[in-house]
Amino acid sequence: MPIACRSGCGRNAFMRRPKTGDVLCKDCFFLAFETEIHNTIQQEHLFNPGEKVAIAASGGKDSTVLAHVMNVLNKRYNYGLDLVLLSIDEGITGYRDDSLKTVAQNRDDYGMPLRVLSYQELYGWTMDRIVAEIGRSNNCTFCGVFRRQALDRGARLMEVDCVATGHNADDIAETVIMNILRGDTARLRRCCDIKTGSKDADTIPRVKPLKYSYEKEIVMYAHFKKLVYFSTECVFAPNAYRGHARAFLKDLEKVRPSAIMDIIHAGEQLQIKGTVKKPVRGVCGRCGFVSSQQPCKACVLLEGLNRGLPKLGIGKKSKGDRMVALQEQQLREKAHLVKNDF
Repeated sequence: MPIACRSGCGRNAFMRRPKTGDVLCKDCFFLAFETEIHNTIQQEHLFNPGEKVAIAASGGKDSTVLAHVMNVLNKRYNYGLDLVLLSIDEGITGYRDDSLKTVAQNRDDYGMPLRVLSYQELYGWTMDRIVAEIGRSNNCTFCGVFRRQALDRGARLMEVDCVATGHNADDIAETVIMNILRGDTARLRRCCDIKTGSKDADTIPRVKPLKYSYEKEIVMYAHFKKLVYFSTECVFAPNAYRGHARAFLKDLEKVRPSAIMDIIHAGEQLQIKGTVKKPVRGVCGRCGFVSSQQPCKACVLLEGLNRGLPKLGIGKKSKGDRMVALQEQQLREKAHLVKNDF
C-alpha cells in the first residue's frame, strides 16, 4: 500500500530521508533539502548582497550539487550574488583531467565563469610527479596542502569576496574523528567552523553551505535531479588516512543515523584549555598566503621537492630541520673534497 508524503502535499512518498527518517515525495525532498541549505546560509550569515562568490568546483557530487543549489537559491531568494567557478587541476592522469570536463559542463549549464589553475602552473609540479618522488605514502598531505593554498591563490586572482566549498556533514564528522585520533587540538575545534578567515585578517573567507547536509542525501539529490557529476575515486585515495575514519563513521551511521550530526555538534562545543598552546593564523613571509607557521606548510613541502628532500615537510618540524642540516653538511663535505682535488 502506498505511503503518503509526510509533508501533506497529497502525493505518495517516494523515499525515506537518511537524515530525518521522513518519508517524502521527490518534489518535497528537493524543497526540504534546498530549504535546509538556505536556512544554514541565512542563520550563519554566510554571504552579503553584491558579493562575488567562487564555488570550489571539482566535478564531484558535492561541488556539483553546491553549484546547482547556489544557483537555484540565488535566484529564488534574490541573494544578489555573482557566482563563479574555481577549479584546481592537481595533475592526476585519468582522474582530474576527466573531472574537469564535468566542471566545464557545469559552467555551460549554469552560465558561471570558470577559472582553472594547475599545480604545474603554480608550483612547477604535478601530483603524478610528486607521487613518483615520494611513493604512495603521504601523497594526500602534499595534495591537500597545495590544494588549499591553490584555492587561496585562485580566489585572489579572481578577486572574489568569498570561497564556497562542498564540505558536507560526513566530511566534517570524519575530520573531527581524525583530529581526535591524532590528538590535533589546533584543528579539532576549527574544523567544525562553518566560516573561516575574514577580510579583516587580510584573508579571503571560506564557507561551507553543505555543512549540515548528509552525503547520502547529496547523492540522492544529484541522482534524482539528473545532475552531471564525476564519481570516480582519486587513484591515490585508497591509501588515505581519512578512509579509515570514513569506514568507522559509516558503521556508526548504520546503527545510529544521527551519529554524524552528534559528532559535529560535539566538535562545535569542544573547548580547549587556555594553557594549551594554539597556533596563530597569520601570513607566510615567503608566499604571502594564510598560514599558522613560518614558512607555511606549502612552502616547506615545495622546498623539499625542489631540493630533492621530498619528505622534508612530513612529520615534526625538528625532523625536517635535521634533514636540511644533513643535506647542507653533505654538500659542504662534497665541496671540500672537490676543493682538495685541485
